[in-house]
Amino acid sequence: MSGGAGEGRRWAEAARHLMRVDGRWRERIRRIGACTLKPNRDRLGVLARAIVGQQISAQAARAIEGRLLERLGGRYEPGAILGLGIAGLRDVGLSARKAGYVWGLAEAVATGRLPLERLGRWKDERIVEALVAWPGIGRWTAEMFLVFGLGRPDVWAVDDLGVRAGVQRHYGLERLPKPAECRELGEAWRPYRSVAMWYFWREGEAERSAGGAS
Repeated sequence: MSGGAGEGRRWAEAARHLMRVDGRWRERIRRIGACTLKPNRDRLGVLARAIVGQQISAQAARAIEGRLLERLGGRYEPGAILGLGIAGLRDVGLSARKAGYVWGLAEAVATGRLPLERLGRWKDERIVEALVAWPGIGRWTAEMFLVFGLGRPDVWAVDDLGVRAGVQRHYGLERLPKPAECRELGEAWRPYRSVAMWYFWREGEAERSAGGAS
């Protein structure tokens, strides 16, 4: 069975689990369709992209990343990033701080101090602890790495605004729930809370698109 087929089967089981434990998931999953979450083998790229996108619009992040990838030859390689240097990273539009973060991350991977290729054998919380030790990587970025870099099934990023908005919609709450409330309300969806987040994100994107088209 191929990796893609295996992921599809796992996420289909996750969707069935969510609907079994909470019938409110049924309509959302029917409307959005199958979960297409797929781990990204470019682990350095997942982290670097997250740093690039911090505190700027998605459009600006895409533009900067496009220029950066062009300079890197289309791929995030530690040696290529180090070869650009801080000045080269600044040239594509990164702030001095972000350029330092990306360069430092590449240096840590190149020297083995951050063993990205071995992280997949570690437990979630150990991975988070290892990643947040590096400048520019906070808990949210580490959690996104778990989901999009490693395809971990039970990540629950309660600080993510899209997740909090999804919980608010799901339970019909009058106000945006606080992270602690989200943590409690999501307990029933273990061990597939990453899939719950994915559906909340897709639903939020669809609502924003519909609003922009009106």
